[in-house]
Amino acid sequence: MAKDLLLEIGLEEVPARFVRGAMNQLQEKTVKWLVDSRIHHGEVEVFATPRRLSLLIHSVEEKQADVNEQVKGPSRKIALDDQGNWSKAALGFARSQGAEPEQFFFQELAGVEYVYVNKSSVGGQTADVLPEGLTHIITSMSFPKNMRWGSYELKFVRPIKWLVSLFGDEIVPLELTGVNSGRVSRGHRFLGEETVIAKPADYKERLREQHVIVDVAEREQVILSQIEQLAKEQSWEIAVKEDLLEEVLFLVEYPSVLFGKFDPAFLNIPQEVLITSMREHQRYFPVLNGEGQLQPFFVTVRNGDRTSIEQVARGNEKVLRARLSDAKFFYEEDQKLAIADALAKLETIVYHEELGTVADKVGRIRAIADRIASILNVDADTATSVSRAADICKFDLVTQMVYEFPELQGIMGEDYANKAGESAVVAKAINEHYQPRFAGDRAPSTLTGAIVSLADKIDTIAGCFSIGIIPTGSQDPYALRRQASGIVQIVLAQSLGLKLSQLFEAALAVHQQRGMKRNVDEVRQEMNDFFGLRVKNVLSEQAIRYDVVDAVMVTGYDDLGLTVERAAVIQSLAAGEERNEFKLTVDAFNRVSNLAAKAESRSVNPELFAVEAESKLYAEWQQAHPAIAKSIADGDIAAAVAQLSSLKQAVNGYFDAVMVMAKEDDVRINRLATLAAIADDIALVADFSKLVW
Repeated sequence: MAKDLLLEIGLEEVPARFVRGAMNQLQEKTVKWLVDSRIHHGEVEVFATPRRLSLLIHSVEEKQADVNEQVKGPSRKIALDDQGNWSKAALGFARSQGAEPEQFFFQELAGVEYVYVNKSSVGGQTADVLPEGLTHIITSMSFPKNMRWGSYELKFVRPIKWLVSLFGDEIVPLELTGVNSGRVSRGHRFLGEETVIAKPADYKERLREQHVIVDVAEREQVILSQIEQLAKEQSWEIAVKEDLLEEVLFLVEYPSVLFGKFDPAFLNIPQEVLITSMREHQRYFPVLNGEGQLQPFFVTVRNGDRTSIEQVARGNEKVLRARLSDAKFFYEEDQKLAIADALAKLETIVYHEELGTVADKVGRIRAIADRIASILNVDADTATSVSRAADICKFDLVTQMVYEFPELQGIMGEDYANKAGESAVVAKAINEHYQPRFAGDRAPSTLTGAIVSLADKIDTIAGCFSIGIIPTGSQDPYALRRQASGIVQIVLAQSLGLKLSQLFEAALAVHQQRGMKRNVDEVRQEMNDFFGLRVKNVLSEQAIRYDVVDAVMVTGYDDLGLTVERAAVIQSLAAGEERNEFKLTVDAFNRVSNLAAKAESRSVNPELFAVEAESKLYAEWQQAHPAIAKSIADGDIAAAVAQLSSLKQAVNGYFDAVMVMAKEDDVRINRLATLAAIADDIALVADFSKLVW
């Protein structure tokens, strides 16, 4: 027989950003406990609102499964002492399993004999273990921030106000922080009342009657369908940002979508400011026209029904008017601040105690950006724009608007720079130098913006590494991984002829001029290893096979564009229609490379060739070598592989006719040198031995 199990934890309002994680954690812990407790069950439904975490588990068996198993103990060597008596380890194992040593037997595993004991356990009644199990599940939950209340020791995300715990139609007795479980849940704070849950299957409908939609997916669909209907009625485009929708989803139990309007005069402020103010302060969805331009309307979601919905809209309009008035004031005041005065203020803001002020960082960005521009041999106008953009790229950090909305850094810089008379290229670079801001964001579209962005990001990485701040595990407080990934993305997106080693050298040279505490060679190597992982991630994101990634990474990744090209070509050949033929070619490459590893020299003496196959292979390689080198230099990896592949027949003929490891030292050394010369060209493309077939 099986029954449904319901658990609801009623709480004070939980911060929206914590709810989904708590909901998933409750499900994971409960399912794990059921598995560990040998309690079979059916479908698991998990629910959450701002005031409750709950789950409904269908078809939970009324009895734990019986268990009959062989439990492995210590090895014979450890289990028996020198006299052949049971050791302390063996006796301890017996006690832990509730067994007697007489029940032991030996069994071999992987060539080693171990003590085993047969363990049988009759399953208990599920109802008997549920109180302790559910209590443990609840008390073991963790949250980004916890609370304690009253004199209770329990730490939880918010105070527990009620508990519903039912197994079938019977209450599972629980007691936490003075709250006893029962079958009475609570509806919407204003529209609902207490409701009795007779059995778990009634849960969703009983709460729906009390104006609570507990199913997260259903609640989200209600919100989206109402937004879509409103957009259709008004001929609007309502910008629904996923993270804002997620937050609103866990702010309401019974959603009703409504809209309001604001004074069109506010549209003179950059729309990014208005949208940010609406989203961050009020949790409003902006309304756009077909061209993506902001309209003087907003959409919000009420936690309640549609009673007096117009009055609610007017109230929201009043609040938004005050918010937008503040934004207008900040915007107008910021324009009174000269860029030079803003830059002077950066000298008083500490960037890092060991790396100086923000003004110091700007100075390094300028120096690094100038070096990058020189490496890329940009024209004089671009070089001038790079220098000016680097000089003023952080000036907007001291504006009131960016202080209020940090996410507008760069965006406001571009706007204010344009109004201050800076060139459009420089103004745009101020905004773009923060790009990509997050995973999936676009890279800078202008060369000036790309160079300043690279300079800013590599300065941050070099500076942190120079003082020993290196990401470990999940710890990355300065987002160095994101900065490195951004650098890789920019170099590839702009097809810049800039190698990682050149970028490292530009940054490290500037930091050395200003004093570095650590050895520069160690820092350079650590940065190179760090970027290696980022390049691997980029290749994986492009659906490159893991073995292909490994093959090309061995050859090096200093030239990012060439690395990506090598990976793409090899993957195409390894997975294409001619993959069988390519495998034969790779087999030939690997035979060459394996023996070449034993070579002591690359100096080949043709006079020592004893058979025609030697002369043939060497001649064909000499003819192909310049073309291979040129193809690699031109970035034409497909051509380089084709030229290498043309040697396959000669390679196979060579191995058929030649004993490479000859007894004569000079002959053996010469033959290995021949193979080493060819292997060096193969290694310019990849380590083909890494490929998996």
